[in-house]
Amino acid sequence: MKLKISISPDLAALMQAEIAAGERAVTTAMREAGAGLKSAWRGQITGAGLGTRLGNSIRLATYPKGGESLNAAALVWSNAPVIVGAHDTGPLIRSRNGFWLAIPTPAAGKSTRGGRITPGEWERRTGLRLRFIYRRRGPSLLVAEGRLNSKGRAVASRSKTRRGLTTVPIFLLVPQVKLRKRLDLARDAERAIDAVPGRIVSGWVESRF
Repeated sequence: MKLKISISPDLAALMQAEIAAGERAVTTAMREAGAGLKSAWRGQITGAGLGTRLGNSIRLATYPKGGESLNAAALVWSNAPVIVGAHDTGPLIRSRNGFWLAIPTPAAGKSTRGGRITPGEWERRTGLRLRFIYRRRGPSLLVAEGRLNSKGRAVASRSKTRRGLTTVPIFLLVPQVKLRKRLDLARDAERAIDAVPGRIVSGWVESRF
């Protein structure tokens, strides 16, 4: 007597199909989570008034680059980590040399290289000398003898009679600055991570129907 046993459906094929469904579910979940986190971080940055340029520094990469995997992953980061990190943590900023932080007033204008102008660059650009004024209350000052142009910036006076010449505050001097915390990136990251298991289960179940 011979016995013949067969399993229907094919168990190996069934397991292979289940693995493939899992790979699709995990990969899709990670891609969606990464895209959602990138969008949330960009929204936080622009919503805090930090500009779309800084918002666009948030980037996303998903792995594997092609195909699907049970080990799929998503990486979200910023190309400007120092700036974004500062607004996320609200650090206390001190001068590197232990003296003063020079904060330019509107009369100082902007740096030709972008961003905030330094006292040295301002003197080279205008040809004027800055003078230190200490104040017990409030920030001390770096001032210059000049005039304000139509844009409200301090420039050298061309008048031989010194007409319109005035003492203009160019920089505020403070020992330290506490940067206000304007972002909460961890909040959105935790939400994205918490949603991943549900995304995987949902995608895995849907693939069966």
